[in-house]
Amino acid sequence: MPRSSNYFLPLLLLMLFCRLSFAADQPNILWLTCEDNNVNWVGCYGNPHADTPNIDGLAAEGFQYMHCYANAPVCAPSRSTWITGVHALSMGTHPMRSRYPIPHDTISYYPDLLKQAGYFVGNAKKTDYNIGGRSDGDAWDTNKVDFGELKKQQPFFMVVNNTKSHESKAFGDVNHTTHSPDDVRLAKYHPDIPDIRKNYAHYHDQMKKMDADIGLALEELERSGLAENTIVIHNSDHGGVIARSKRFLFNSGTHCPLIIRIPEKFKHLRPAKPGTKINDLVSFIDMTKTWLDICGAETPGYLQGKVFLGPNKESRDYHVSFRARMDERCDNVRAIRDRDGKFLYIRNYMPYAPWGQHLNYLWTMKATQAWEQYHKEGKTDAVTGRFFGTKPMHELYDTTVDPDNVNNLVDDPKYAKEVTRLSKALDAWQLKNFDSGLLPESEIVKISEQTGKTIYEVVRDPKLYDLKRYQELSATALSPKFGMVEQSICSCAMAEVDAGARYWGMVGLFNMQQTREIDLDFVREYLTDESHHVRIMAAWILYRSGDKLSAQECWNELLRDSSYASLKIFNIIDWIGEGTEPYAAAMKSCEFSHGGYVGRMQQYFGVKPKTQKKKRGKKTGK
Repeated sequence: MPRSSNYFLPLLLLMLFCRLSFAADQPNILWLTCEDNNVNWVGCYGNPHADTPNIDGLAAEGFQYMHCYANAPVCAPSRSTWITGVHALSMGTHPMRSRYPIPHDTISYYPDLLKQAGYFVGNAKKTDYNIGGRSDGDAWDTNKVDFGELKKQQPFFMVVNNTKSHESKAFGDVNHTTHSPDDVRLAKYHPDIPDIRKNYAHYHDQMKKMDADIGLALEELERSGLAENTIVIHNSDHGGVIARSKRFLFNSGTHCPLIIRIPEKFKHLRPAKPGTKINDLVSFIDMTKTWLDICGAETPGYLQGKVFLGPNKESRDYHVSFRARMDERCDNVRAIRDRDGKFLYIRNYMPYAPWGQHLNYLWTMKATQAWEQYHKEGKTDAVTGRFFGTKPMHELYDTTVDPDNVNNLVDDPKYAKEVTRLSKALDAWQLKNFDSGLLPESEIVKISEQTGKTIYEVVRDPKLYDLKRYQELSATALSPKFGMVEQSICSCAMAEVDAGARYWGMVGLFNMQQTREIDLDFVREYLTDESHHVRIMAAWILYRSGDKLSAQECWNELLRDSSYASLKIFNIIDWIGEGTEPYAAAMKSCEFSHGGYVGRMQQYFGVKPKTQKKKRGKKTGK
């Protein structure tokens, strides 16, 4: 052997020894995710009717987090947040099934960072990251579960996603369940009628099937001899699943099970003795940074979460969640809760949009159909019928006594300080995290396309997206008590160059129309505004004042021209609830797609659509 080889061989062996030694100190991670269930479907969280023995057993061996919440109440935005460690709302990937691009040269996916730290990374199999510009599977080494292969590839980070608890599994026949409809715990907002009870029982059956798969995965881990080196994590991807849970920012849509089992070898990461219930506030955004930290990987400065486990643990004061467009239905909501989980404050930026908008997918479920029919028959009460009405601008719930969030305390003077505190905390969070949802979705997409920047970049440029100004104007537009000052602010905003400012000015005039007289001639001037969303809201003001013809002409013209705001018009026509006859021809001629969701609204209205244009032009950003 040449002398140079003799010199380098010991060095190579030392490097290999160090690498193996470091790997031995890195835990394997088995992340067992599931879909669409909140804590009420899991036995160890207190529902005596839930049949989840394997998850309950895992909690007894590990740590059960009692206050873990999703940032988005639906899968794609939730998983967008997970894969990047950046809030979907901060990147513009919060609307459901949108796939807007992000700057991939700035933001890595967490498996990229794990691979740099020596990990073999796998994901079986769901991705659904809602991000354009990169294939969802690109960051993973494998999309299959093979414990034999994982044993060779230590350290590994393996995600196994179970679909047996998905919302779709609550569809279909509810008449032949193993679980008894008599043994269910109904939420207070659901009427006690047979088909809803049956649907609860049907979903309990699905949860049991999912739980059985969790048990099989744990058995495989044990048989492979990997359990002593592997941290096991179990949680759902958001709440659900019966109507008014998934997609909504109440406890039912965001309060999720989280259970972590840490073997003796890594006991320095344990937050307490095994079997303990942990009351720390955990936000889904924290998971990415926490997994990277405990694996010894890089935690870049752009990560927006906190480490909640191990020696580098950080405290969290608030959790924020968000709702935007859900498939074909427009909405815009924020929620914030405090550290002890007591108070939940919700801000509805579109209070005129009802909670219970007809969503094609959700209405496939028997419980949803039965609930709507029961309401149409006039049988619901103030609690069970509220879902089908419009929203208040602000909500406050004491979740310790009202976990179903049915008693809105926002107007009770006793809680005024809490409303102010949480509202200010939400404002601060929005500024810090660059809330991209204070313009209508297609309005900010328009800016993104015109500038060639991703939404992530747009919202970080105050010349393109004046977040502070939008906050100020939206607060005025959502004022609980409209006066001359508020009206003056909104009217003055209409003179601003920024279309976003004009939009919020018009929304403010729309909201105050119910209590104050509005100058309709002034409003008519904006029926030709550059922003189609400004036009739409101006037309709606006129419609409510009795000038339906002007409003219909405006909306029909926009639909015929395939406006980028077409989806909002379809939604408004449905919210008004006075029929589609004046709009049928324009609806049929509309060719704007908005990702296919205009087509869904055309189908809902019984209008046969033509071939539609793409929802946006060229791809933007990096």
